[in-house]
Amino acid sequence: MGTPPKRTASHKTESPGVYAALDLGTNNCRLLIAYPQFKETRSGRTLRAVDSFSRIVKLGEGVSASGKLSDEAMNRTIAALRTCRKKIDSHPVLHGRYVATEACRRASNALMFVERIRKEIGLSLEIISNEEEARLALLGCCSLLRKRTSHALAFDIGGGSTEIMWVKTEYRDDDVSAQNILPFNLTIEDWISVPYGVMSLSEQFGSSNYAEMYFDDIVERVEEALRPFDEKHAISKQVHEKHIQLLSTSGTVTTLAAVHLGLNRYDRNKVDGINLPISDVNASIEKLLAMRPSERFNHPCIGADRSDYILSGCAIFRAIHRIWPFAKITIADRGVREGIIVSLLLDKYRD
Repeated sequence: MGTPPKRTASHKTESPGVYAALDLGTNNCRLLIAYPQFKETRSGRTLRAVDSFSRIVKLGEGVSASGKLSDEAMNRTIAALRTCRKKIDSHPVLHGRYVATEACRRASNALMFVERIRKEIGLSLEIISNEEEARLALLGCCSLLRKRTSHALAFDIGGGSTEIMWVKTEYRDDDVSAQNILPFNLTIEDWISVPYGVMSLSEQFGSSNYAEMYFDDIVERVEEALRPFDEKHAISKQVHEKHIQLLSTSGTVTTLAAVHLGLNRYDRNKVDGINLPISDVNASIEKLLAMRPSERFNHPCIGADRSDYILSGCAIFRAIHRIWPFAKITIADRGVREGIIVSLLLDKYRD
């Protein structure tokens, strides 16, 4: 495809056009602007990013109790979206899609907030379903699947919910053009969304200060929610087969990988696409459980924004592994944003 053109002093890209994707979740606001092409990296194929943005806004803070987005949370989010708008305006965006997920699905005043965003910032946000969120997350990280993978169990631990997908995969070698966009034929045979995310669980158990105290209770609650899905598809009986792969896209698991690697600061290039023994991930969980809150707060790969919710995420992961005892996991630092752009490219290809 060649080297992307250099950017001018005004930071506008000199390109025929780029694609933009925004994912407004319960905890994070994320933007990705990328060329409609891929590059090969250590971890495999990835989009050629032009610009990006990520900020923890805690949009869903208090929604579990009140059923509404708070003024403080909306104002934090508006500030982040203004930055996103400036970045979008600084590039020749041909196609874009901007979505909101669990917090806006739950909140009774979400439509009012979406209209406020449209009027004040000029961004049209689409509140998507759990199923669409799961599909986009899978599209965003599916290039990390191995060619010989026959099925994958993919999961995304979010701020307000956790999505699990049981996916049939087939590496495509018949259509080169389509393969350049999506290297696998993917069939989501079934999926489940459980209302347990890192923020919602912390609030249900009396704030982040109690996550350590109720850790085992949280694990058991999530296990109960996941067990019927496993029984329906007998996934746990298949996990030791050679061609079944466990794949995750979530901040919790990327953080656990960074803790395992002993990074002085989080480095996406060292985490994205890494394959780890589950024993290493569990060792990172035990390390975090043994820390004082101040140690988690000051950890370079956790920090102030994630320290409130990291133990809730660890409990969700522990429940997932108890139900499905895989030996290894593939960890993706990519997800809904990348999935949006892949989806837009597929739509263009089909046209």
